[in-house]
Amino acid sequence: MLEGRRFWFVGIGGAGMSALALVTKEWGAEVGGSDRARSSYVERLEAAGIAVAIGHDAANVPEGAEVIVSSAIGPDNPEVAGSDVRRRGELLAELVSLRPSIVVAGAHGKTTTAGMIAFCLERLGCDPAFLIGGEIPQLGGNARAGEGWLVAEGDESDRSLELLRPQIAVLTNVELDHHATFASEAEVRELFERWLAAAPAVVRGAALEPVAFELGVPGRHNRLNAAAALEALELAGVPREVAEAVLPEFRGAGRRFERRGEAGGVEVFDDYGHHPSEIAVTLEAARSAAGAGRVLVVFQPHLFSRTRHVAAELAESLAAADAVAVTDVYAAREEPLPGVDGKLVVDELLSRRPGMTVAWMPALEDAVRFLSRRARPGDLVLTIGAGDVERAGPLILEELG
Repeated sequence: MLEGRRFWFVGIGGAGMSALALVTKEWGAEVGGSDRARSSYVERLEAAGIAVAIGHDAANVPEGAEVIVSSAIGPDNPEVAGSDVRRRGELLAELVSLRPSIVVAGAHGKTTTAGMIAFCLERLGCDPAFLIGGEIPQLGGNARAGEGWLVAEGDESDRSLELLRPQIAVLTNVELDHHATFASEAEVRELFERWLAAAPAVVRGAALEPVAFELGVPGRHNRLNAAAALEALELAGVPREVAEAVLPEFRGAGRRFERRGEAGGVEVFDDYGHHPSEIAVTLEAARSAAGAGRVLVVFQPHLFSRTRHVAAELAESLAAADAVAVTDVYAAREEPLPGVDGKLVVDELLSRRPGMTVAWMPALEDAVRFLSRRARPGDLVLTIGAGDVERAGPLILEELG
């Protein structure tokens, strides 16, 4: 399908880019890439026979390669200058056009909803291809090059969603999440509406009721995700009663309220949530799981632009915890903004809950020590954020052990 093509992925170690690399290789392309550091995704790529260079250098790029970049890669990257460069979304759009496709978009729930759809198709013997922005442990990873429907996530953060033309478009929900790209929620909604209008079949999550049956993942938000997944599967030809029979077996995506272990009578969970709405539903699930125990949180803000605009809303969501340690902002693709750091969230928290156990701990390791020393048997510790806060879970278990 892609025989004779050569791709070089700059930033190949991320979830989205690694998924593209794995699928394009399976579809016949010659694939390689680079990243600034090793990751679990890099290890999986190497196991699949994809060469990964650690560190960026113009000499890495093979002659004649199409260079694929994400929005996290700046124009000053040495592998970008003078190359035939394409955005990640452009390549994804090409893959979507090659197969009957289901694309899931929205502010929240994309990975879980796409994972649910791919899981059901796989369990029902439909051999899906999928490119998902997170690990689906029951499917063995975040990507596969099957022969059936292609299931993928669409990204509005860089507007590349508009390039995707699937047979079935799924919109989970709408909320302003990318303040560096959009000026208002109305602007985000306009983009989603244009995209939906171009699709032959559409699922609107906001119009659905949450499923009433028990799932293998907690929370009302996941029952809404399940409702959207079932609608998409029905449009894809899977009878609802057939999909409903297997969906409860789905155990979730990686870093979506993922249990990391227990030590000293304290359970540790990790979650990717970085928007106030996501944090609120995750803390609701944590509170339910903790029972009579307390909920202690290590929170790592993600992006300076988001932190500047929603510090108050982040604090409102985090106020549902019993203790919170806030780290510095995970910059990702952004440059620092003057006066914007994790302390903004701490100050907002203290204004809402004076006397609450709250700490401003710029270094993740210090936040780990702060909460570990306060945890007691029966408590639940939750690490939350879209950066590298997932490192905290094993450190907390080590401290508690």
